[in-house]
Amino acid sequence: MKKVWFSLLILPLLFACGTKVQRMNSTEIKDVSGRWNDTDSQMVASEMINDCLNSGWYNKTVAKLGKEPTVIVGTVTNSSMEHINTDTFVEEMQRALINSGKVDFVASKNERGELRQERLEQDEFASEETRKAFGREIGADFMLSGVLNSIVDSENKKAVVFYQVNMKLINLETNQIVWNGQKQIKKYVTRSKTSW
Repeated sequence: MKKVWFSLLILPLLFACGTKVQRMNSTEIKDVSGRWNDTDSQMVASEMINDCLNSGWYNKTVAKLGKEPTVIVGTVTNSSMEHINTDTFVEEMQRALINSGKVDFVASKNERGELRQERLEQDEFASEETRKAFGREIGADFMLSGVLNSIVDSENKKAVVFYQVNMKLINLETNQIVWNGQKQIKKYVTRSKTSW
């Protein structure tokens, strides 16, 4: 009889421990941990894009070059205290800048290596008519780079988490910084138990 009662008590606990998944709209805002999340990434990308395209450097550059500037993505460093994949908002910025029709992008360092390897293989295996030649790459005018920092001020079960993202657009020929964008995010987080 004790085994039956024990089983009846344990059975609900086993079902309660199951994983539950609920689909969400990708634009819905939901903070679970208080850490950097997809909403932060989208907010940063959106504000950086607007700032970048509406800054004075753009019109001056188009007038000087006589064409849209060509950009390459450099290093975006995560110097925060969290593991943050900076590729998310960098890709979002790149996509929006390309789709604006105001900026051209060239492949990143890693992508170029893969493309060059493909051209090497085409030299050996592809027909003369379809082979892509070396020496026709487009050089970038500017490099986009940046850093993500964070500061956590916590005591007991409360914390203020501050993120600052700085992005720069640097002239590849002169090393001149032509645009410097900044976005700050501040969150007040309370937890049921201390875990900072």
